[in-house]
Order: sequence, then structure tokens, then C-alpha cells
Amino acid sequence: MRWVASLFALGLMMALFHRLTAASPVAARSALALGFLLVTAWPASEIARRARVPRITGLLLLGLCVGPAWLNLVRADEVRALAFVGDACVALIAFAAGSAVPLATLRAERVALARLAGGTIVFPFAAVALVTLSVSRWFPLTVHQPLGNALGVALTLGAIAAASSPVVTMALMDELHARGPLARAVLGVTVVKDVALIALLALVLVVARLVGSAGAVHVGVGALALARLAGSLAIGAVVGALAAQYLKLARRDTALVLVTLAFAPALAARVLHVEALLVALAAGIYLGSVSREESERLRVQLARAALPVYAAMFLLAGAGFRLEALADLWPWVLLLAGLRAVALRYGTLWAGRSAVVTPALAREAWLGLISQAGTVLGLAAVARQAFPAWGVSLEALVVAMVAVYEAVGPICFRHGLARAGEFFKEEAHAGEQPVTRGALGGGTGGGLHKSADRSGPGRLPFGGAAGLAERGTVRGDRPRAHGRVRDVPCQRIEHRSGGVSPGAAGDRGDSRL
Repeated sequence: MRWVASLFALGLMMALFHRLTAASPVAARSALALGFLLVTAWPASEIARRARVPRITGLLLLGLCVGPAWLNLVRADEVRALAFVGDACVALIAFAAGSAVPLATLRAERVALARLAGGTIVFPFAAVALVTLSVSRWFPLTVHQPLGNALGVALTLGAIAAASSPVVTMALMDELHARGPLARAVLGVTVVKDVALIALLALVLVVARLVGSAGAVHVGVGALALARLAGSLAIGAVVGALAAQYLKLARRDTALVLVTLAFAPALAARVLHVEALLVALAAGIYLGSVSREESERLRVQLARAALPVYAAMFLLAGAGFRLEALADLWPWVLLLAGLRAVALRYGTLWAGRSAVVTPALAREAWLGLISQAGTVLGLAAVARQAFPAWGVSLEALVVAMVAVYEAVGPICFRHGLARAGEFFKEEAHAGEQPVTRGALGGGTGGGLHKSADRSGPGRLPFGGAAGLAERGTVRGDRPRAHGRVRDVPCQRIEHRSGGVSPGAAGDRGDSRL
């Protein structure tokens, strides 16, 4: 109750300041709004922890409550003024996501990643496009459109439905300290999909131009999106190279490099009209590939500032939710969201028919691919420009669906990680004891218990080629006080088959945590 009381008291104080500063410049009011959001982040995250939902979901909902959509304690112009701060926070999280999947990992797991990404792109794309086209006579965006234009809208919604968010995935992995095979595989798939879907949308716009009526589609917008994709990746590689060179020359000042990695992509997005998320993602992949030691140093430094970074990003994202379209189109939003979830499920099951994807990934990975954010909003903006007649309505629908996915997706991913045994369900937010590769299997995750030493070429979970340390959790009896793993009485670590874990001591009697 004290956390709820704290939030209530902070809300009353902000309501008073809201009235007193009504005539102040927007820069001053936005600074006050940012301070208010950061102060409320801790009680909101504690309430979310006690409710056993991800902290980032609690932050999103708090941002929605205090933002323009409801209480208006943070005004719409203040949210727009703080967009640069939000982009900087997104860039930092995207950098962490990119550094976690270096090129060595992507090459080693290319077959499995390609199959998972392909299944989770094709199935949602086809399902959403076909259903939208079949109900085009009643769908609000196509009710008065000819068949060619309706096909363009259906294909665009299908392309957007195939997207997933590496930023939300990385945020939840950090919150739950999840570094197991399932978490890393989902992160790799989201990174691959983020790049591939921009090219897919450009192709969709070309098809829409061919089948649509004259003037219905500006196909040049697709070419511009491809150019921005290439520019984002190139700028990101340059930023990553400069960061690696600086860190090799100067062993200190990693905080300064983090600030640069946050604001350089955000500034490039403002000046050069590229995607800040993709710039930071490319920088992280480059730095993690060519300079693993420096990349780890930056990630350790970033972990110390994780709470304010995540708080600022998700609170601003929640405050920026525009739910006007949701009030009018909620039946269609629910239809498309449910259809997308089912298609993701069958996409991962199809991927699991190959030997390169473990059964656990086939069963659980779809739960980590529901979240959308970041790049999807950029795709919605591209669609708005490409379809001048109904682009605004299309963007409003996509933004409403993203709000649903961003709030529900972390809960689903957390559930999938719990089923795979990659964090303690009883202690989801309190932190877990890391376990090195080979010391532990993946719990109930079937194929997740296979270590990298016994995995075939290209087989998920991610192998040793990337040199990533696997962080898992131990299932079993836990002390009543929810102590950490090191407080659990000594016990033998065994696989489901009954054998001692490969990473355990050679003497079965000495195999201990």
C-alpha cells in the first residue's frame, strides 16, 4: 500500500505543479515532466513486481495513466519535446541488443535463425493479409476502396504484423536476468526481422502500386525507406568502429562512450532522417563482433544505469500512446492481434519441424515475438506517406495495435521464459545466480538442455562460436524466504535423463551448486 500511496502523493504534487507551470515554456515544463516520470518509476516498478508482471509493463501503464490519454499530468507537447530523450534511451537498449548478437553468432546459427525468422515473417504476413482482404468489404480502411487498393492495405498490414521488437526483448532479458538459449534465440530472431521487414515493406509498396488505382500509392517512399535502411546500417557501423577505437586507446571514460552511443543515433535520426534504433543496433553488432572485451565493458557500465534508461523509455512510450483509434476500432484490433499471435505460434511450430531448431524453441519462442515497438512505428509512418488517401487512418490503427502488443508482449515473453526454466518464477524480479554454460539444462524446455558442445552445426541454442556465457537458473526446492541460489542447500545437478550435468564436477558425489 505504501507504494500506491507514494504514487498518489506524487500525482497530487504533479497536478499542483501542472497548474502553476501552465504558462511556462515547454522546455521547462518538459524537464519537470521528465523528473516526475523518473521519480515515479521506482514505486511503479515495485507495484508491478508485487503484482508479478514485468516492470516494463508497469512503466508503460503508468505512462499511459499520467499521459495525455488519461490524467494529462504530462502534456502532449511535453511528450513531443522529450522525444529526443526517448530516442536516446532506445538507442542505448538497441546497442545492448546488437552487442549480444555479434556476427559470429549470426553466422554460426544462420540456418536456425533463418528458419525461425522466415516462419515468423511468412505466417503472420500471409494470415493477416488474407483475412484483411477477405473482410475488405467491412474493414473500415477498405470499405469504399476497389479491390486493388484493398489488396495494398492488406499486404501492408501483413508486413507490419510480421515485425517484432528487439528493444522490448532486451529490456525484459535484462529485467529477468535471462541469458538462456530461448532468450538469446528470440533476441537474434528479432534483430534479423527488424532489418528484413523494411525491405519487405518496400516490396509490398511496389506490389500495391502495380495493383492499386492511379495515385493511390507513392512507390518512391519504399525506395526512400530502403535508402534509410542502408544509411542507418552504414552510420551504425561507423559509430561502432569509432567507439571500438576509442575504447582501445582509452581504458576509462566508458560512461562518455555510452552517452555518445545514446545521443549520436538520436541526433542522426533528427538530422539525416535515419532510424536511431537501427543505427544503434548496427553499432552494437559491430562492436560486439570486432571488440568483444570493450563491448562487455560497455554493457557492464550500461547495467548500472539500467533503471533510469528503461524508466525514461517505457514511461515516455506509455505517455505517447494514442488510443483514439482503439476506441473506434477495438474489435478489429482484437481480431488482428489474435490472428497474429496464432500465426506466430504456427510459424515457430513450422520452424521446429527442422532438426536445427530445438523443440523448446518451437513451443515457446512465439511468446517472445509478440511485442512490437520502435521500428514498427517507423514503418507506420512510411505507410502513412505511401498511401496519401488513407495513410493517416492506417497509421492510427497500427499505433493502437502497437500499444496493445507493447503492453501484453512482455507478459507473454515472461511466461515463455518461465516455462523454459530460464528464470525463477517465484523470484522473477529479484535477480538470479548466473550459471556458466554446461552447468545446467534448460529446465522443462526439452532441447534447451543441450549444451553448445553437443549441438550440431547451426543448431539453436546459440553455440560457443560467439563466446557467450549462458546464464540460466536452477529449478528445485527453494528456501521459504526466497533466498538466492547460493542459499539453497547443496544438491546434485542432473539432467532429465538422470545424468550429471556436463559442467558439474567429475565426482558425482561432489556435484554442488
